[in-house]
Amino acid sequence: MLVTGAGRGLGAAIARQAAEHGYRVAALDLEFPSGHPDTDGVTAYKASVTDGAAVTGVLDDFGTPDVTVNNAGIVRFGPLVDQTVDDFRAVVDVNLVGTFVVATTVARRLVEENRPGSIVNITSMNGVAAGPNAGAYGASKAGIAMLTAQMALEWGGHGIRVNAVAPGLIDAGMSEPIYADPATRSARESKVPLGRLGTADDIAEVVLFLASDAAAYVHGQNVVVDGGVTGSVIAHLPRPASVDSVGHS
Repeated sequence: MLVTGAGRGLGAAIARQAAEHGYRVAALDLEFPSGHPDTDGVTAYKASVTDGAAVTGVLDDFGTPDVTVNNAGIVRFGPLVDQTVDDFRAVVDVNLVGTFVVATTVARRLVEENRPGSIVNITSMNGVAAGPNAGAYGASKAGIAMLTAQMALEWGGHGIRVNAVAPGLIDAGMSEPIYADPATRSARESKVPLGRLGTADDIAEVVLFLASDAAAYVHGQNVVVDGGVTGSVIAHLPRPASVDSVGHS
């Protein structure tokens, strides 16, 4: 298995769980925590997902993965009117173009080797519903969702399954600074129908399911893993109690 953005957060949890399930894992990132060693079943590679030659080099060393998880991503917060073109492009380049680079590099090898495979791309609830001051992030994640559908359409005939996972309010990775504020954490938890924030392990479990033979007929899907929050907007709007009596009009 190849996991991008595996230095911390969701990617690190996916790599760890994959190794615990018996996968041999290539963990790719530009930065790893200080002193991060290779661990049992996990080999760390420093490379950019936007650098096709670097990704090819990783595969030359590690081999063609049966499972690829495109998790690498960045965000540049701020109102759109304050976003620079460079910041907007940086997010699209890492999130969307990086997913394209890694997935196509792996897919070419799988086709050449006449092997099946599974690719799981990480999108976001912000690719389903816009969030304030998220810059290019939501657009890049929505782009990954459509790119997933395109890959699934073109590569299914080669035995390559392609799906995506859209995390919701997850207390990990880029969101950790948000939830460091107790008031914000409590307010956000209260809006989730399941009553809690998600964890990196919650996302890793779904990724490993989609990668497994248990999901052999799941293809071209963007699975939202958010505790129900993106479908609960109406529950937070005011409603007169008088209309909640059965049989009244």
